[in-house]
Amino acid sequence: MQHRIIVLGAGYTGAIAAGRLAKRLRRQDVAITLVNAEPDFVERVRMHQLAVGQDLKPRPFSEMFAGTGVELKLAKVTGVDVGRKTVAVIDANGAEELEYDSLVYALGSGWNTQGVPGTAEHAHEITGRPGALRLRERLAGLDAGQTVVVVGGGLTGLEAATEIAEARPDLDIALAARGGLGDWLAPKGRRHLRKVFDKLGITVHEHTAVTGVEADRVTTADGTSVPAAVTVWTTGFAVHPIAKATALEVTGTGQIVVDGTMRSVSHPDVYAIGDAAMAMGPGDKPLRMSCASGTPTAWQAADAIAARLTGGKLPNAPVRYFNQCISLGRREGVIQYVTADDRAVRAALTGRLAAVYKELVCKGAAWGVANPTLGMPTRRRRVVQERVRTGSAVKTSA
Repeated sequence: MQHRIIVLGAGYTGAIAAGRLAKRLRRQDVAITLVNAEPDFVERVRMHQLAVGQDLKPRPFSEMFAGTGVELKLAKVTGVDVGRKTVAVIDANGAEELEYDSLVYALGSGWNTQGVPGTAEHAHEITGRPGALRLRERLAGLDAGQTVVVVGGGLTGLEAATEIAEARPDLDIALAARGGLGDWLAPKGRRHLRKVFDKLGITVHEHTAVTGVEADRVTTADGTSVPAAVTVWTTGFAVHPIAKATALEVTGTGQIVVDGTMRSVSHPDVYAIGDAAMAMGPGDKPLRMSCASGTPTAWQAADAIAARLTGGKLPNAPVRYFNQCISLGRREGVIQYVTADDRAVRAALTGRLAAVYKELVCKGAAWGVANPTLGMPTRRRRVVQERVRTGSAVKTSA
């Protein structure tokens, strides 16, 4: 009987894991189901581009997984029962339960309101396509001279503020950051960032905490009121809440605690990857939520599952960082080189060349989803476990 593998979520990590498993295992031995609410792959790293009116290349899963053996289930995940090894979903035909032998949890993350009053009601987010499209419609309706305030000085905030300012020079764009502008970058990167912000006319409120959001303004910790026809909220990510409602061992933020193979430390039939996983990187530091972290965790999990099912050698490829890539509109960028544990070094690439570099990284990330083994030759191996089913229970033995 086939070993049933269910992958939840088809962002960068989930789609890569499903495709890589299909390349590693014989089709007659496994049934791989990829559950996702949308029929197309969404390039999350380009949501700021979508928000300002740029059209992205369609990437339908029906084409991406054609002939691979991966079955796409268009549905929304509503629950996971790790005791019964089932996933509850709802699709166009109603509610359904799916049974698994191995589960890859890749539901990722969404925006984090940080509990700030008014954010959920009045702010916009760009963590996914629906939010980016809502912001796109709102920006298109703004008259010249109106103000857009981007809250959050991380990578997403910098990219959103500069993209909007470049696309809509008739608007007044402001950025509110808790720290200094790009204060984690090396001096060269910080200087270039300020140069671009000045050129685009972006007002920067540094060392500013936003404590309230209204329909036409934001309020800061010192009581200052900043006009905002549109507020874009980019203060970090919050993981999907489903894992926290299960018996899985999770952190206080809801991330699933995993070992070096991305396997749950509490439930060995479950793997977590990407933003959903609390995985440790170099220097015993948690991996940050990012595509740079997610892709190698997807490789690690898929290869570990395949190894355990086929009796192969477990992967041992620690995740490390090389750079942080920041687009500043379509013509400028900063590539900040970093240590293995993500600390900035002196070297940085800036300007037009950095923008080209970032664009190549984005294209490469999308290509990597469609080519999960990076074009390398693969061999589908036979599952070696013998399996005995008793009702819904599955026992495995080597």
